[in-house]
Amino acid sequence: MRSLSLTLARSTIRMRHGPRWSIDKVNPVHDLVICLSGAGKYVLGDYGTEVTLTPGHAMLIPAWTRFRGRHGGGEATFTGIAQHFSLDLFGRGDLIGQLDLAPSVRLSRWDSLRHTATDYHATVPHGSTTLIQHHQFMVLLLAVLEDAFLGWKVEDAAPDSQDHLSIQIMRVATRLSSDPLGAALEEAMQSLGYNEDYFRRAFRDRMGLTPQKFRERKRMEFAANRLGQGLSVKAVAAELGYTDPYFFSRMFKRHLGASPSVYRETGRRP
Repeated sequence: MRSLSLTLARSTIRMRHGPRWSIDKVNPVHDLVICLSGAGKYVLGDYGTEVTLTPGHAMLIPAWTRFRGRHGGGEATFTGIAQHFSLDLFGRGDLIGQLDLAPSVRLSRWDSLRHTATDYHATVPHGSTTLIQHHQFMVLLLAVLEDAFLGWKVEDAAPDSQDHLSIQIMRVATRLSSDPLGAALEEAMQSLGYNEDYFRRAFRDRMGLTPQKFRERKRMEFAANRLGQGLSVKAVAAELGYTDPYFFSRMFKRHLGASPSVYRETGRRP
């Protein structure tokens, strides 16, 4: 709801590099590079991690990391996109810095993402960013993170650190969102290692709702989807475990601002 904040630090760099191209640079923000054609060779950081990008390969360069790049050889032009960005968690910390990521990946869904990346390269406005650009980039970034994810650096952090707390809140919220029928609140919050009252206050501070209210909201959003598919109010209430459809209706309207019958009728319209 209010967990992630994406900022594009500048307009996308539409890479188009010939055989004599090279670069040696440090950026104060993260940089996502995706190759569309040709090849590029990079050396990242003080340990000299070598990365070769070919079409469908992506590389995420963490902020303040020195990188050196050159054309990958051959006559083909090295083309792609490079996007400077930041991704904050609850407005309190850098999410990318808390992830252990492979330096580069071959995108597993490249066949479906190729068009998005190509369109992103071709249509980026000069000197500005747009809402569509944000949406397209988030799709690409999430695909890269999914393939590159190795683990959480914050696992080694002290349990009382704010980074550790933010990650645990995100995990609880994710579980409640992904399994609105089965994930009991007590199960989602077990083995957190925090005082229960303290965690509930921190959850509300970051998410805007207590864990219980958050779970109720996600259950009602699930119910709205089911109603839109044509299920009766009574059937959806039973699916969520409510024995009294009238009580379910009151809860639904409290969270979503309209009665279940309104959502059901809206979903049935052609």
